[in-house]
Amino acid sequence: MKRGTPSSSQLWRKPSTGGPRPRSPLHYRIFVWTFRFSLVISFTRSRPLSSCWHLWSSTTSRLRSHPELGASAALPAMAAAAQRLLAASTKIVGVGRNYVAHAKELGNPVPKEPVLFLKPTSSFLHAGVATAAVEVPEPLESLHHEVELAVVISRRARDVPEASAMDFVGGYALALDMTARDLQSVAKSAGLPWTLAKAQDTFTPISAVVPKSAIPNPDDLELWLKVDDELKQKGPTSDMIFKVPFLISYISSIMTLMEGDVILTGTPEGVGPVRIGQKIKAGITGIIEAEFDVQRRSRTFSA
Repeated sequence: MKRGTPSSSQLWRKPSTGGPRPRSPLHYRIFVWTFRFSLVISFTRSRPLSSCWHLWSSTTSRLRSHPELGASAALPAMAAAAQRLLAASTKIVGVGRNYVAHAKELGNPVPKEPVLFLKPTSSFLHAGVATAAVEVPEPLESLHHEVELAVVISRRARDVPEASAMDFVGGYALALDMTARDLQSVAKSAGLPWTLAKAQDTFTPISAVVPKSAIPNPDDLELWLKVDDELKQKGPTSDMIFKVPFLISYISSIMTLMEGDVILTGTPEGVGPVRIGQKIKAGITGIIEAEFDVQRRSRTFSA
């Protein structure tokens, strides 16, 4: 197995509590296998089918044979559909300073309305791909990590009322908003956009998409991030200043959100540098986690 390629046991990893592991409720077990199946479909896009066949077979067999699932063979379609949304994405909308503690740790005022910036979809770095690594461009020596809840839009949304905003959510993901803080500081001082600091290739690492039904309340999650196994960030999404429904409504009043578009909802406190050779591990507690290496960007031409 190639380095960085997840095994079937790594595709879903519920954090260990150190004691006996109780049997999970049915809906949780259904989601586990549904989600694994969606990852298989995602991998087959960039890897030969033969390399995924064993995982594909074991997952689908488990779904069909599980005595409590019975005729639930159609369940993987839900997760697969959520994952396909990301392939249709046209833009990434970042929300800055959406956690009070994070705004204060960088010396920024707490915003009275959302602070928005755009990132291209070319900055996506998909978790689970063998070659997935955050790239630090010359002459930088480090980037800052920012762990975030990503909201994936399910269909075209324009001028959406806050009351119906959740109807436009197709799923969620764990994402990192990698930031060249030195470049951002220069841009802020000059009153310039943050594009150079936020939009470069691999600057948006992202997990597979978790179906909306698996996260009934995005305001009740815990985000965390470690660098070389040292905890750097941890915080609840309940600390967001602007909640998911408001963000969807607000953003869609400014620009049309399209199917697959991603909203990065902000980061809790604890942001800091990650350097070449280090490893980032991050997650949404009890839902999903992802790992990314950090390496120097190679300036090799590719068509």
